[in-house]
Amino acid sequence: MNAQAVLAAMMPEHLLLLGIVGLLGLEIIGRWQRYALALALVAVGAAAVAAATLSYAGYAAAPFAGHFSVDPATLLAKAVVLALTLPVLMMSRGEFKGGEFPALLLSSLYGACLMQSADSFLTLFLGMEIMSMPVYVLVLLAYRRPQSAEAALKYLVLGGVSTAMFLMGVSLLYGGSASMDITVLAQALGTGDAMARAAVVLVLLAFFLKGAIVPFHTWAPDAYEASSVPVTAYMAVIVKAAVLLAAVRLIGPAELATPVLELVVVLPLVSIVWGNLAAMRQPSLRRMIAYSSIAHAGYLFYALLGAPEGRLQAVVFYLLAYGLLNLLAFAALPPAADDGERDLLANLKGLFHRAPFAALMIGIAMLSLAGIPPFPGFVAKFLIFKNVVAAGYTTYAVLGLVGSYLGIYFYLRVIQFMFMSPDAPVADAGKVRNWAWTATVACLAATLFVAVFPGWVLAQF
Repeated sequence: MNAQAVLAAMMPEHLLLLGIVGLLGLEIIGRWQRYALALALVAVGAAAVAAATLSYAGYAAAPFAGHFSVDPATLLAKAVVLALTLPVLMMSRGEFKGGEFPALLLSSLYGACLMQSADSFLTLFLGMEIMSMPVYVLVLLAYRRPQSAEAALKYLVLGGVSTAMFLMGVSLLYGGSASMDITVLAQALGTGDAMARAAVVLVLLAFFLKGAIVPFHTWAPDAYEASSVPVTAYMAVIVKAAVLLAAVRLIGPAELATPVLELVVVLPLVSIVWGNLAAMRQPSLRRMIAYSSIAHAGYLFYALLGAPEGRLQAVVFYLLAYGLLNLLAFAALPPAADDGERDLLANLKGLFHRAPFAALMIGIAMLSLAGIPPFPGFVAKFLIFKNVVAAGYTTYAVLGLVGSYLGIYFYLRVIQFMFMSPDAPVADAGKVRNWAWTATVACLAATLFVAVFPGWVLAQF
């Protein structure tokens, strides 16, 4: 094991670890805690730059052979996930006091990065748990609603179920192959052995639960609604990104076969339809986004039906577009003294007359998430379904497209509230904080860049 290779290959993780140690040091000292958020931003920004630099340099290494490796595509995917975390940190300004939030978020982010470089089930499990455990605490950290404790408990229990299914599947794979390498799962996809098939199904269902695929989605609406806005944004964007990128790495170059093929068709399709239908009747923006994210998880898992060489490109581009637009909507959401009132869709009525910039930003986010051209959400969905059709699953692609049309209604409903409804009697909660405004502008600039230059962005993967 070369120490220089370890330092270079794990540079993003090392920078995050330095940030975590620094944040803990500030908490122990009890002074300069007001600099905790700035330290976290520096650590995550430096990690994103390091990952992007190594990727463009064509760096590839396996410092822990069989357990951890990096290549340019993996490093660039890490850079995207790390960059999407920066607006989440900016939004947290004023929401949390002290360094608890950034320390927990960086700890979870460390696990998310570890998952993307995992070559063994041991590393993958370690990354998954490091990512998940702090999020359970984050749901409770800003305790502003009575249901926060119940939501955190539900998330914790179902997260434990996911862990149990994953470990059971891995134990079956190990029993049949005597190897902990993740390539064992891809090999098991092509065998007719009942134990191998059961193992693959269990591992895949664990990822479905983490990604909130129907019927394993019940934790998401409660957890999203009960959390503060930055935590909801983190769960909707970063956690989902880590899970989907790990699933793509796990499947690898393998072609899907029965019974996994049926699972990847039926459950994501049901998620697309149910998520869009359930979102129509939600009175809460965060709960609506939760059901929307269930539908988007269906689109993302549909990418596994496509040709192996195009999966990573389709998933990363979709996650980039989906993440930017969700973050844009959350960052632009006007502040309110009461968290529950801030979240009500009814209070968005007439928002254009009170805060035109916020209404425009949320409107752009809704149109893109609905897949309306020329916004990047349209390109992302087009790429997913194009790959599915190219792989020969035309019927599944058509069914998925029909299901996606259902989502247009509730996205346009938000726009109708903001621009075409009389002004709601909402108490003035002050101006949008500067950090949230900065996050909004940053997400808008990145969205416009992706919308104008989608070809260049796709060419990077």
